[in-house]
Amino acid sequence: MTIRVSRRNFVAGGAALLSLSALAPSAFAQDARLRVLWWGSQPRADRTNKVSELYKAKNSGVSITGEFLGWGDYWPRLATQVAGRNAPDVIQMDYRYIVEYARRGALAPLESYTPAKLDLGDFDKAQVDGGSVDGHLYGVSLGANSAATMLNTTAFEEAGVDLPTRDTTWEEFGRMATEITKAGKRKGMFGMADGSGAEPLFENYLRQRGKALYTADAKIAFGVEDASEWFDMWAKFRESGACVPADIQALDKSDIETSTVSSGKAAAAYAHSNQFVAYQQMNKDKLSLTNYMRVTKDTKGGHYRKPSMFFSVSSQSKAVDQAVDYVNFFVKDPTAAEALGVERGIPESKAMRDVVASTLDDVSKKPLEYVAGLGDLAGKLPPPPPSGAGEGELTLRSISEQVGFGQLTPADGGKQLVDEITRILARG
Repeated sequence: MTIRVSRRNFVAGGAALLSLSALAPSAFAQDARLRVLWWGSQPRADRTNKVSELYKAKNSGVSITGEFLGWGDYWPRLATQVAGRNAPDVIQMDYRYIVEYARRGALAPLESYTPAKLDLGDFDKAQVDGGSVDGHLYGVSLGANSAATMLNTTAFEEAGVDLPTRDTTWEEFGRMATEITKAGKRKGMFGMADGSGAEPLFENYLRQRGKALYTADAKIAFGVEDASEWFDMWAKFRESGACVPADIQALDKSDIETSTVSSGKAAAAYAHSNQFVAYQQMNKDKLSLTNYMRVTKDTKGGHYRKPSMFFSVSSQSKAVDQAVDYVNFFVKDPTAAEALGVERGIPESKAMRDVVASTLDDVSKKPLEYVAGLGDLAGKLPPPPPSGAGEGELTLRSISEQVGFGQLTPADGGKQLVDEITRILARG
């Protein structure tokens, strides 16, 4: 069972991080002990543990302890461990948090290890840059993905509703979702999840409107009108029965296991393309994935190809060299690539993409084909989110719930979101 990160826990973890001072990395250890921490589902854990076993087989004397948590539990745990100087050696890091952890001295800079010990030569430059902060490399991308809509194809077919296309608008999708709900083919199933608190979905909506979440100089990049109209759109979806009510959405803890698609509460939900493999493993019905809906027919898509996640190395590690070697194995060894597939995204290394492409089954091919086929739906990768972006995500989720439960109007929710994120960024 996972729990949602509270803003209090996040702020406490961030405050603890502020007291951190980076420790010098040690020399390469012959009998090294590595701790690896990541978020994700059981299928991801199985693949990760297999790679660790492959690494140990080629590196005698190295022991590896792996631990994984759901997204909601992960960030409080990591913040607590870092602040308590008990950080794991290898840390799975997200694009929205890397600036914060890097600038607080929690991560070891890795550029001095390239290319001799960390070979990123055949990575796309933009993806390497995505793991860089203030001119230093702090994260190695584990794969490329893009935001996506997960569809229960079987449920759509049972309700006699066509699947959305790459040109479907939110208004059209709302009507389709309402039809599924009213068809009542499955007890308690609604047409779609409530995405009002999903930051990637909101960001996509903003990008279609020519806006963004944040500017390159760490300022809020959207206004009260944008946020209010966003909350109003979802209020109308709830009113029409297109999406699940607030009490059901609150059970979704931002992981695959509790997603409204996996729980059978919705025929569509919002995730990332690399999660499709695990979604299909956990769902008996046939699933498919498509892009987020368009705001209007003539808007370009708000998608982008992003690092799905990074591996970073703790500045506190007593085995930095060994940790870097493990990360390099993870992204550059053919046996590791075969074990990982595309569950963490499409491999950044061209050589590893070629290895993986020949091994993919039909399910694993779908996220690859999806990202490759985004076309005009995809734009430029935004700059790394500023310090405080993680708390900003929690703020969006919290306010969206308050609007969903009727505690705030969409207009008041929009104003409160802008005010609170502005204050968060000002503190950073």
